Amino acid sequence: MSNIQKGMALLIGAFHKYSGKEGDKQTLSKGELKDLLTAELGDIFGKTQDQAALDKIFKDLDANADGVVDFKEYVTLIACITMLCNDAFKKNK
Repeated sequence: MSNIQKGMALLIGAFHKYSGKEGDKQTLSKGELKDLLTAELGDIFGKTQDQAALDKIFKDLDANADGVVDFKEYVTLIACITMLCNDAFKKNK
């Protein structure tokens, strides 16, 4: 498997590790998203204890306003974070 394929598998695996604990296995509830952000992206997001910030992240991600974050919305978050990290790496070179 190529590095990109491994990365894709890791992203898919991370989503499904947290999805479905509180309902639909194909979506993330607000609590599941908080758990994912804290455990998987804690270095970037901190411990996500700020409820207002979490609510804003969730609202911004929930593009179709159905009250959950689906895989497409999750991948959008990961892509945005990846672009920000890339910009930071370019500035530090």
